[in-house]
Amino acid sequence: MIRRPLLLASALLAALGLSGCKEEAATSQAAATTAAAGSPAAENFQWKMVTAWPKNYPGLGTSAERLAERVKTMSNGRLTIKVYAGGELVPPLEVFDAVSRGTAELGHGAAYYWKGKVPAAQFFTAVPFGLSTPEMNAWLSKGGGQALWEEAYAPHGVKPLAVGNTGMQMGGWYNKEINSLDDLKGLKIRMPGLGGEVLSKLGATTVNLPGGEVFTALQTNAIDATDWVSPYNDLAFGLHKAAKFYYYPGWQEPQAVLELLINQKAFDSLPADLQAILTEATRAANQDMLDDYVYNNALALDQLKQQGTLLKRFPDEVLAAMQHESTVVLGELAGQNELNGRIWASMQAFQAQASLMHQLSEKELYNWR
Repeated sequence: MIRRPLLLASALLAALGLSGCKEEAATSQAAATTAAAGSPAAENFQWKMVTAWPKNYPGLGTSAERLAERVKTMSNGRLTIKVYAGGELVPPLEVFDAVSRGTAELGHGAAYYWKGKVPAAQFFTAVPFGLSTPEMNAWLSKGGGQALWEEAYAPHGVKPLAVGNTGMQMGGWYNKEINSLDDLKGLKIRMPGLGGEVLSKLGATTVNLPGGEVFTALQTNAIDATDWVSPYNDLAFGLHKAAKFYYYPGWQEPQAVLELLINQKAFDSLPADLQAILTEATRAANQDMLDDYVYNNALALDQLKQQGTLLKRFPDEVLAAMQHESTVVLGELAGQNELNGRIWASMQAFQAQASLMHQLSEKELYNWR
């Protein structure tokens, strides 16, 4: 007698409960739909990167490609970057102008290529007899160098970041031996940046050529000598087939920063998370390129020696003169304006601060190794 009413009551309660769940679910779904409709969809960005390097060139060109891939992955495709080799969209030495104008949102090159437009830029690739790779990275990130770099580029609407480093370079390829200072007089050499100005003071004639033109100029005797990078890149360009003598040390570039140029307005248009992704991907690329060069330089140097390359050390007399003239050239550059003076003073102070530690550490270890 009691069992049937209990069953009916249970069924009624279950029906009411089920109905309530359905209504609650429907309400939640409607709220989510409404919220989604009221929120803007995540915006996607398609950017262009122009570079100063030949297509897929080892170390330099490939690093730009890897950066683009890293950004795409980290952003889940919200920021994609199409990479253009030097000459595909703009000539190699016009990368800075292209980013400044907004023709491309990004550029990948070396700061001393733009010295005609921003003389202070030369400080941010390499300084003869100057900071080493870890010292340069530390000066930029901890010693105030980044703020000075941004100040130098700000009038052009460009934001710079370190995107790689080749480490210490070689002294260059020569078609004749350098036994004394007299051998530099009248020498036609491709050497950009401050190193080229130093050699000019010592009687050489310096020219600025993009990488893609270096081999032909050396092979045809349009130039007598060239610096480029180090064994990894020099072997890829076949420079050992165009010149006999390979000189060291790379006094002109104790390290060489590669820079990512970012159009400031384009950077400001990115949401905060994409700005952070681009910045951190660039930091990763900076270390990745250095690892690439340390590993591959050792392999390439062995191959160059096997193919008959003659390694030569600059005579002490020549190195001493280069160091003296470097001081003169850097003093002249620092004296051009107040900003240049602050940059050079900052670099000198940081080098003095770091040198003692490195004399006790890396220098001593390398000598004993």
